[in-house]
Amino acid sequence: MDEAGPWTVTDKDQVPPSGDKHDYFSQAPYWWPSRPKTEDNPYGCPYVQKDGQRNPDVDKMTDRPEAGKVFESAYELSLAWYYTGERAYAEHAADILRTWFVTPATRMNPNLNHAQFIPCKYDGRSIGIIDFSQAFTSLLDAAALLDTGAPGWSKSDHAGFRTWNKQFLDWLVNSDFGKEEGAAENNHGTFYDMQVAAIATAVGDRDRARQVLLDARTKRIDTQIAADGTQPQELKRTRSFHYSTFNLVAYTRMAAIGKHIGVDLWNYTGPGGGNLFKAVDLLLPAATGAAPWPYPELDFRAYAASDIVHAAADAGDRKARAALPKLQTPPGGDLWALRPAVEQLDSIAQG
Repeated sequence: MDEAGPWTVTDKDQVPPSGDKHDYFSQAPYWWPSRPKTEDNPYGCPYVQKDGQRNPDVDKMTDRPEAGKVFESAYELSLAWYYTGERAYAEHAADILRTWFVTPATRMNPNLNHAQFIPCKYDGRSIGIIDFSQAFTSLLDAAALLDTGAPGWSKSDHAGFRTWNKQFLDWLVNSDFGKEEGAAENNHGTFYDMQVAAIATAVGDRDRARQVLLDARTKRIDTQIAADGTQPQELKRTRSFHYSTFNLVAYTRMAAIGKHIGVDLWNYTGPGGGNLFKAVDLLLPAATGAAPWPYPELDFRAYAASDIVHAAADAGDRKARAALPKLQTPPGGDLWALRPAVEQLDSIAQG
């Protein structure tokens, strides 16, 4: 890992509709060409949606996979430095962050105007904001670790990364795409709130972060989680177990933020009877192998629920704690004790 990168958004072959390679550019994962690709129709337009089925052409556009490498590498390297004290890990993590977010010649512009474009249809979409989703907040954790005095991460690096995040937060809150994503009723809306709260906390805007979490009780939990713990918006998907766990990743990360700013999401129950503990408990029979998952799922992975079950157990959920020994071990082992927050453990492009 310490020999990989750094990466830069400006290295891509494709040019975004803006004409500026500093703009992040990605393609919608679940949209496919409906006609043969020809010289006159190089994309095979028009495109049609196939929910849960990933178009391999998406990975020919390098910004999204390379952003993923930035997030994962900087996160893992910062943790490696934190636990071992080896300066090479911190220095390389700093180089990765600096190259993608700070250095003028290579930095990404702080917007997602051209995320999840659909050929011949949209130059970008509001739901492309989820490209950064939980993985970007892991990067905020990485930077927070480096800020404790890591070699290679200077005061100017810290200031530059903080400035980028302030500008990105402004775009998230005030752009048309940001407002549209914030109004989403499913996991997109939850992850939007989580990103805004996490970034606001990172840049010192605790009042904004607190208000987002307070609003999430009625805006998200009340509308998304039923009294029996089901998440109806996520059960509509062809990957319903994945998206039920995915949405709870956002909730559990918001709950972790709430511990620092005085908002208790775990122990909130709405007037309809829904709460986070019930949503996690609903997953336990399938996650432990006690019963099959009774809803549509193209690629069931029991271990997808592992981190959220750990988080619920730590928050006082007795059913979740009893389930821990029965969970399927994620690939690479159960690393819950080593990480600062919940991760989505099954690999799928969010959309």
